[in-house]
Amino acid sequence: MIGIDDILRSYQADLQLVTLVLAANYVLAAVCAIREVMNSRTSQGSIAWLLSLLLLPFPTALLYLVVGWKFFDDYAIERIKLGRTMRPVRARDLALIDQAANKEWPVLAGVAELPFLSGNKVEILIDGKQTFDSIFDGISKARSQLLVQFFILRDDRLGRELADRLIERARAGVSIYMLYDEVGSRGLPRAYRERLRSEGIKVAAFNQRHRFLRVYGPARLNYRNHRKIVVADGEIAWVGGHNVGVEYLGEDPRFGHWRDTHVRVRGPAALACSLVFREDWEWATGELLPADPPELVQTPGDQSVLVMGTGPADKLEECAIAFTDVIAQARQRLWIVSPYFVPDTDVRTALYAAAIRGVDVRIMLPEKPDHLLVWLASIAHADAMVEHRISMYRYTYGFLHQKVLLMDDRVASIGSTNFDNRSFAINFEITMWFPGRDTIEAVERMLLTDFAHCRKVSMAEVTGRPLAWRFATQAARLLSPVL
Repeated sequence: MIGIDDILRSYQADLQLVTLVLAANYVLAAVCAIREVMNSRTSQGSIAWLLSLLLLPFPTALLYLVVGWKFFDDYAIERIKLGRTMRPVRARDLALIDQAANKEWPVLAGVAELPFLSGNKVEILIDGKQTFDSIFDGISKARSQLLVQFFILRDDRLGRELADRLIERARAGVSIYMLYDEVGSRGLPRAYRERLRSEGIKVAAFNQRHRFLRVYGPARLNYRNHRKIVVADGEIAWVGGHNVGVEYLGEDPRFGHWRDTHVRVRGPAALACSLVFREDWEWATGELLPADPPELVQTPGDQSVLVMGTGPADKLEECAIAFTDVIAQARQRLWIVSPYFVPDTDVRTALYAAAIRGVDVRIMLPEKPDHLLVWLASIAHADAMVEHRISMYRYTYGFLHQKVLLMDDRVASIGSTNFDNRSFAINFEITMWFPGRDTIEAVERMLLTDFAHCRKVSMAEVTGRPLAWRFATQAARLLSPVL
């Protein structure tokens, strides 16, 4: 029989445990608050965190670990070990540096910590069939090494074809390294990975050395590697918006036609893409890949290319700095294409200023959503653009997923970077910048075709939205910093 003394002792033990947990949570909240003060980027965001930590330490402290705590000092250290500071020297030794482009775009080169490299051949790849036909052809011709990195990797028809082609090359003696992001590829079965590993292909998840619930592990759950990179023999690189899944071929009935853009670059810029991959691989696995450039770097074209890898390990929000600088220099036109449009205050201000200068600012977004919350926030931001006389276009021929920018007749960019705070400050991204006229004209022709499949958002549409709809979009907009 349980007596009253036993009940009291049990209650006291439970009370002590609850008190201990609460005390630990308050200590954690205090640590998070101190870190936020010391590492604040914006006063608005920091004040929101500090008030939440003070008034509701649980579960705010745990949420801060996942969303607010950046801890990538070890990534930066690995980057230094790999010799990132030597990038310009190596390029100069190879006599491939484009001095004119670097003088014209010092901010872009400074952010990339790598100069514009000349001697490249550039091919724009429109949509999934062109992209994967090109990638698979390049894989089949690889002689020594293949580097493969995607945010989303699916075990579907396209994913299995990729695996088959990699296995064929592995059996031919090619060294193959595959890197994927756990969040984007969360449905990827173990059997898929083990099949590749059994053939000698090295497969790694970006956070496999820093798993959730390890020391500092939760901080990395929110910081994803969104890059899409394939490099064959250090000579040819593919970068852009496509992931590995049949929806990127337009075979998902929910989305139908999937509009996306990749770029194939043959020449010195492929070595720069290899370096970005190597940094990620070293941090993810602890394994250092061979890094010596070939004695003779092929220069099959005349296009200049800058490879810019950005992410939360950067000292500053360098991706946002780069894009803001380009926007600020626009004088005739600024065409931006992105599936997600959730810009921060500085980027919005730069866009408004460009419109006031008389720049032809056009922003192309998808008509249909794939992520509802981001889409709602994007509508709120897009409506504000229309109110500031910026032309907003909605792509109606399927789903729009490409990430492209065209500024005047001076520069174009293609990569994995969306026009939102997540890409600018939270995710690891890669962007290629092209100052060459041939590539700029190719991008212009491509975008003019895309605009023909769009409808322009009118002021009447913006002002005529129902109150409930405006409330939903503005509520989603409040979450912009973490979307």
